[in-house]
Amino acid sequence: QVQLVESGGGLVQPGGSLRLSCAASGRIFSDNVMAWYRQAPGKQRESVATITSGDTTNYADSVKGRFTISRDNAKNTVYLQMNSLKPEDTAVYYCNFRYVLVWGEYWGQGTQVTVSS
Repeated sequence: QVQLVESGGGLVQPGGSLRLSCAASGRIFSDNVMAWYRQAPGKQRESVATITSGDTTNYADSVKGRFTISRDNAKNTVYLQMNSLKPEDTAVYYCNFRYVLVWGEYWGQGTQVTVSS
């Protein structure tokens, strides 16, 4: 129903910046939430940032002030601008799409972000 394709991951030095993109395709309706999750080796997947179709955002405490989530509904794309990156931000980042009023959840394939000198 909904396909998510992520891009923008890579290797960056501590203090650097990176922008992730997730393009959604298929049948997309209103009242949805898009989000970025991340998972480091040996750790549980955690929510990084969420954004509703009304542009209400929420961030994990660990990334507040450094990361910014945004969406372009015309392009069906969600972005994650990551600044002041730290080694502990290293993880596979996953795009997530879900509906509020009806069941439906989709995941991207993930993109690797590595923060290292």
